[in-house]
Amino acid sequence: MFNSLIAYLDSIRSRDPAPRSRWEILLYPGLLAVGLHRIAHWLFEAKLFFLARAVNHFSRFATAIDIHPGAKIGKHLFIDHGFTVIGETAEIGDNVTIYQCVTLGGTNPANGVPGKRHPTLCDNAIIGSGAQILGPITVGPRARVGANAVVTDDVPEGATMIGLKARSTLVPAETWLKEFIPYGTPCKEPCEPQGGNRVDDLEAEVATLKAQVAALIAGQAVDDGITPAPPPSSRRTRS
Repeated sequence: MFNSLIAYLDSIRSRDPAPRSRWEILLYPGLLAVGLHRIAHWLFEAKLFFLARAVNHFSRFATAIDIHPGAKIGKHLFIDHGFTVIGETAEIGDNVTIYQCVTLGGTNPANGVPGKRHPTLCDNAIIGSGAQILGPITVGPRARVGANAVVTDDVPEGATMIGLKARSTLVPAETWLKEFIPYGTPCKEPCEPQGGNRVDDLEAEVATLKAQVAALIAGQAVDDGITPAPPPSSRRTRS
């Protein structure tokens, strides 16, 4: 057990340049949260659900990291800082790194039967701060998720995911009339495609609109018999 702890501390030190010694790492909230989760998960597997939840609540109070007792976690998980949420059916492989304010959240099961609702992170995945990974998807080995990214589809091995997918959608009336939608997510909500650069598209639209406005102003000036002043670049300076 001692050798396993040393290997765990060394794995964290190799991913974090901040600590000067292993003793500092022992004070990390992520280390305490994972250690308490091992106890909570053991109680959960033994069907001692209340005790498992009690350990979970103490861990959340002490570390600001909420890991459901049912989540399955492999070796050497490094949670850097706190405010992370990991759902009940989440599965995490070995040597995974999770930064602050990450959510491994669930989506509304389409068949209404509780099952696999949360993500699976494969070995050596890296999840940036503020990322939201939602639903029973798989983040492949060595994949990276950028800060504040929203991921709702499977991530291939070694891929890097960035950006947001959220957009306004029209929810069917039969869905809207429900009193409550679990996780606030309709079952089959369409998402904006990944292809293309949305910022470049918006800048091109703005440039087109500016040209149209300039043309309209010039046309109105001609109709009123007013000669528009030349742009500053075309004026000649008198000597």
